[in-house]
Amino acid sequence: MKKRSKIFYSHVALLLLALLLAGCTGSKNEESKQSSNHAAAQSDQNDHETEDSTKTGKDEPESTTESEQSATKASTEHSSKESKTDESSEASSEKGKKDNGLAAYSSEKIEYARVWLQLGPNQELDELNVRHISAGEPVNPNDDTSASYPEDVIQLAGSRLVDGSVTYSGNGDGTINVYNVPLRWDSADHLDQGVMRETTENIIKNTKKVYVDTGDNEKIKQLIDIMVIH
Repeated sequence: MKKRSKIFYSHVALLLLALLLAGCTGSKNEESKQSSNHAAAQSDQNDHETEDSTKTGKDEPESTTESEQSATKASTEHSSKESKTDESSEASSEKGKKDNGLAAYSSEKIEYARVWLQLGPNQELDELNVRHISAGEPVNPNDDTSASYPEDVIQLAGSRLVDGSVTYSGNGDGTINVYNVPLRWDSADHLDQGVMRETTENIIKNTKKVYVDTGDNEKIKQLIDIMVIH
């Protein structure tokens, strides 16, 4: 009887041991399975992030290229518009000369004629003389005490004393500075010392700014035809 009890208890102990071992093995397998699933999920996430990064990297150069192409196109269009504007301006200027019939004459000669047409004392001239006077030359060339011109000037005069004269400098904006200089100076022998200096300095200080009109084209042509440039 005692022997059978021992055998029975031995069998029960072995069965419990077997069940315990089976439980431990199942737990380990479950943990291993969960760990494997977690690693697989992490790997998939990393793969997706890598693909997104690759796509972003590919898209950026395309975006940059499109921006550069747009900037180049805009620059080209702007340059083209400027070129067309310049060409249009030049064409308009040439057309203006042709319309007024003065295309055959230089702008300098047209200016001289316009100035005389507006300011010349006598319009019935035999010839219109043009003289260029450099800065530093005396206002009265016959007097050593005379003040000197501070800038280059132009003197217009007829062939006779009664025709008078116009002495001026151009400003390049359609206006001129007129110097009130006589065509012929009286003798300075009877003048006190320093009077001529004072007189010529006052002429320089009191120039008059005048806007030059376009004038009559036919009269301008007539003056240019009798113009003599020295």
